[in-house]
Amino acid sequence: MNKNTKFLATAVTAAAVASAIAVPSASADTSKFTDVSDRYADAVNFLWANNITQGVSADKFGTASDVKRADAAVFLAKLMGLEPGGVYEPSGFTDVPKSAKWAVDALKEHGIVSGKSATKFGANEQLTRGEAAAIIVRAAKLQVDMDKTSTKFTDVNKRFAPYVQALVDEKIANGKTDKMFGTSMPVTRGELAMLLNNGNAKFGYLDLLVMHMNDHHAYLDNFPYIANVVQDLRATHKNSLLLHGGDVFSGDLYWNKYKGQADVVMMNYLGFDAVTFGNHEFDEGGTPDGHAALRNYILGAQFPVLGANLDFKDDAKLKSLYKGGIAENAGGGEIYDGNIVMMDGQKVGMFGLTTEDTVNISSPADVDVLSYITRAKETVAALEAQGVDKIIAITHVGVDEAAPSGSDQTLAKMVPGIDVIVGGHTHTALKEPITITHESGDKTLIVQAGQYGDYVGKLDVKFNPKGEIYWNHGELIKIDPKTMTADPQAAAVLAPFKAGKEELKKESIGVTTDVDLNGARDSNAEGTSSVRHNETNLGNLIADAMLSKAKTLPGMEEATVVAMQNGGGIRTSIEAGDITVGSIAQVLPFGNPLAIVKSNGKEVKEALERSVRGALIAEGKGLKEDGGFLHVGGMKFTYDSTKESGKRVIDVLVKEGDKYVPLEDDKTVYIATNSFTARGGDDYDVFERASAEGRVSDPGFSDTQNLIEYLQSLGKEISPKIEGRIIDVSLETQQNGYKVPAEEPAGK
Repeated sequence: MNKNTKFLATAVTAAAVASAIAVPSASADTSKFTDVSDRYADAVNFLWANNITQGVSADKFGTASDVKRADAAVFLAKLMGLEPGGVYEPSGFTDVPKSAKWAVDALKEHGIVSGKSATKFGANEQLTRGEAAAIIVRAAKLQVDMDKTSTKFTDVNKRFAPYVQALVDEKIANGKTDKMFGTSMPVTRGELAMLLNNGNAKFGYLDLLVMHMNDHHAYLDNFPYIANVVQDLRATHKNSLLLHGGDVFSGDLYWNKYKGQADVVMMNYLGFDAVTFGNHEFDEGGTPDGHAALRNYILGAQFPVLGANLDFKDDAKLKSLYKGGIAENAGGGEIYDGNIVMMDGQKVGMFGLTTEDTVNISSPADVDVLSYITRAKETVAALEAQGVDKIIAITHVGVDEAAPSGSDQTLAKMVPGIDVIVGGHTHTALKEPITITHESGDKTLIVQAGQYGDYVGKLDVKFNPKGEIYWNHGELIKIDPKTMTADPQAAAVLAPFKAGKEELKKESIGVTTDVDLNGARDSNAEGTSSVRHNETNLGNLIADAMLSKAKTLPGMEEATVVAMQNGGGIRTSIEAGDITVGSIAQVLPFGNPLAIVKSNGKEVKEALERSVRGALIAEGKGLKEDGGFLHVGGMKFTYDSTKESGKRVIDVLVKEGDKYVPLEDDKTVYIATNSFTARGGDDYDVFERASAEGRVSDPGFSDTQNLIEYLQSLGKEISPKIEGRIIDVSLETQQNGYKVPAEEPAGK
């Protein structure tokens, strides 16, 4: 299917992925005309965008000018999709200019217009409002009561009464006043534009609002404010969808307390139309309870959960909910590949995709993750076979084109037929859509709305009868509880869950910190501090907690032991002050127990090369974020981010007693890490090999409990700092602000 079209857009190209700025993009929906007021702007732009008119001159639409009957015929014929090059039965009218003859012939053939006489169309005469009503009703094939002889308008005779009433009933037209339609008055070009725009759905055009979220990770406190935004948008848009790009689970304390049940209640209240699976929805697949929390979430959902590249048939908890295939107007409690809904008589199809990396970064257990490209092609074909030409992919794949596990941009380039991709996974706040052009000419819009319910995405798209997007405007609405009003009913629904969260949050561990414990992100690649590309004091504490616990195990006291914590497993910061159980649970929400890998110096270096393999930020600002970036304990190392990936690590030192010594390749080293990383998560092939060879043990200590106990062992007050454990020698000042002391060379 080729959907190449004019495609007016407020969009950026793939080469200009936007920063996290929650401001609307500058509108590009305006035509070139200077004589169009706000009243007529949408209607004139509709005609202009669809090549229905080019105005009376280069910069004038002629809004206030009367419409000639010949010009009106051209407008209407083009609106109907009739082509100037078509072959039509000659109308027999001798007064029609050559430029309009095709349109008059076509409309006459379709029984939409008639002449003033057998040979005269009245081409240069003014079209009246009554005549306009009649031809629009016929062209749109509106239901008409031909027995109607009068309306509320006193100037409408029985000839035009059926047509005027039909337009009023469809909310396409109003009168000049409450009592006067202006039947015999000439139609201006502006008025005709409004009539045609108001009735465009009857000609196969569709105006659609796509509201979207992703990666809210159980952060629900913004939901009462989001509810008001969603309700306001629905009130002003006839056709709307509310979609979610996945990662509902794992994050805020609502997850720790309620395991997705608070989320599904709030999502039901907001009225989501469809949701896809994020990788974190599968975090508990490896626990004794398996996917019980996910099953309960789906059973409670009043919306379909879509996963076209996921196969649940072998999962004991989920196989009974898995229907697969394409549903129509699906309800909640079940899993499908896709769903079709009707809007203004038009089919809109949706389907879900989840990152193939789920097998590395979560625990899908018996759920098979299939090729997202292959399944997207198959699902688009299945939707098209059912007559769907407006297709939305709801994805948890990520927007970064260079990602080895795939991306929305790759999806758009490799799979024609997708009009909109509502994305997630990379927590990217796209201030305006990315536009991708497929080699077939199809164009795809990609949107994503950050994280944690900080934004609601708003994408207005307008489709023509061929299923092509001819106009779009996307923006992010910042959710700011300080300036916004919460929906009282939504707040009341959340209240009991919030009370439980607050109780958990308050429980102190008996330790205070004089400084913030930094778990911040640099999702927009600005080169600032992030747990996913540089050392942080919080990352050091977590690694040291694992190291401390490992050292208590039999036979480990005198061994060489190092610790490694993946940055992707550190989910938030802890503010200065009292440290609570709740704040620890927020930082480490995944419940990954301690694991020990029996390794050697060569493998440690291999792991560190994987840790710093990330792409580079422009202008020499160091590495971009990577969830597999490792924080370390019992060791320190230097690397050069400007070198080829895989050849960046320079010096690696491990702690022996009170000293750091160079790490030898054949040195036996025990690595304390979390069970996720130890089994090869985040593409740590070196650890996956170790696991396959039986070199991974699971002492089973909770990561949150390890951290709590370690912090308590440091005393009642702590003030941890950056220590220079991880140094990028290409940076004079590290991304976290640390400068290597002149008297202490990096890593020595």
